[in-house]
Amino acid sequence: MSELPGAVFFDMDGLLVDTEKVWFEVEAEVMKRLGGSWGPEDQEHLVGGSLPSTVAYMLKTSGADTEPAEVGSWMLAGMTARLREGGVEMMPGAAALLRSVRATGVPTALVTSSARAVAEVCLEAIGRHFFDHVVTGDDVSRTKPDPEPYRLAVALAGVEARRCVVLEDSPNGVTSATAAGCRVVAVPSLLPIPPAPGRMIAGSLTQVDVALLARVATPSDP
Repeated sequence: MSELPGAVFFDMDGLLVDTEKVWFEVEAEVMKRLGGSWGPEDQEHLVGGSLPSTVAYMLKTSGADTEPAEVGSWMLAGMTARLREGGVEMMPGAAALLRSVRATGVPTALVTSSARAVAEVCLEAIGRHFFDHVVTGDDVSRTKPDPEPYRLAVALAGVEARRCVVLEDSPNGVTSATAAGCRVVAVPSLLPIPPAPGRMIAGSLTQVDVALLARVATPSDP
């Protein structure tokens, strides 16, 4: 018989909210200021990564000598302005799943590589009451694919990692969650994610419910 997970952790960009296209617009704009160009292949290279890694990639690719902190401030200003002006679009099935998981009383956390400033704007739309804890890129020294973000979430939830189920859309996020010892439901967005032990693949959050999370949380993989 399947038991409820000990905790459920949600990624943000590309999983709960459709922000990848907004990130692309901001990245292209910033790259133009740096004298370079930006394409889909650049975004795919960085999906699921952190702001510092994106800034480092932009400076290396463009050859600009701008200070990383300044480029980072351009990125954050562009993202927060666009999200406030254009709104935050939820991914299909996200709102219903958040309500269902919250109704179980299982501890939850939002675990994102985005900066706290971006997460706060998105939480206004998602609903911060759905999460007991929020872990952002500002809260860790090493972001995804390093396991530190999910290890922190596990510690905050006070539950064994093997009883935690993570919902992720990127290979970086899946790698982070798996390395932290969590089980994973992957909902691929920009990049494919292969099946693996302790991991279930779903085409959309509309295919995910509490019963599925319980099955994933129950150790039954060979």
